[in-house]
Amino acid sequence: MDYVKPSEVLTSMIEAGKTKAELGIMQLIVRGSLGGAILACATTLAFTATAQTKIPMVGALLFPVGFVMIILLGLELVTGSFALVPLAVLEKRTTIKRMLGNFFWVIIGHLIGCAVYAALYGLTITKMGTDMSNPLIQTLISTSEAKTTAYKSMGAEGMTLVFIKAMLCNWMVTLGAVMAMTSKSTSGKIFAMWLPILTFFGQGFEHTVVNFFVIPAGMMLGANVSFADWWIWNGIPVLIGNFAGGLLFTGILLYLSQKSFKPGAASEAGLTPGRDTVISATAALEKSL
Repeated sequence: MDYVKPSEVLTSMIEAGKTKAELGIMQLIVRGSLGGAILACATTLAFTATAQTKIPMVGALLFPVGFVMIILLGLELVTGSFALVPLAVLEKRTTIKRMLGNFFWVIIGHLIGCAVYAALYGLTITKMGTDMSNPLIQTLISTSEAKTTAYKSMGAEGMTLVFIKAMLCNWMVTLGAVMAMTSKSTSGKIFAMWLPILTFFGQGFEHTVVNFFVIPAGMMLGANVSFADWWIWNGIPVLIGNFAGGLLFTGILLYLSQKSFKPGAASEAGLTPGRDTVISATAALEKSL
């Protein structure tokens, strides 16, 4: 049977967080660069589908292909790691220093990968800078402005809004990374992770890595967005919101939903402290499945 029980998924989450924290700097940069470029490519695929069909949800249905490729190839997506690596820290399987190092170098990789793809894609849709008639050019420009100056015009409410949308986004994105662990088959993994990724993209939430491509690409094509607009009104608040949403809604709450809180439960079951203490609180129910 392909299905993996929740208690086993939690163990996999912790192990995955530990493994990610132990990767070397060059591995993190390369995997982050590839992850960023692939997600950017999936974003332009979604924009293309939307432009062709005039139905935004068609683009949302296609966007998860990028996430699937990243997960199946074992590349890095910092937003997914926001739910995994902190659990490894919580279980004392790694350190805060290693966690922050992972986040930093993967983000650097994302910026590199997204910038390279943005430049190459910009040359493609403008026919080497000679033709600005492609409708996707205006899509990138307007999206870049909508993700920055539109929030800026709202002031404090705009800052709050972008933060909330970032939290909701990464609740779904981290669920995508976790859902991939609920199946042992490739097809099962693909279907499971597709669901939450479709959910976030279809509702226009704010994702750090997608924005690492969309905003700079729009700026390259002439969007009225400054470097300060990018980072003050999107980059920093979205990064923080993504971290908060992934850590709280997926990492911590799933951890608490599966952790046994009964005093002495671990010793009564003959389990060892540490990783084994995250055995599901619903173990009895699982045995009946």
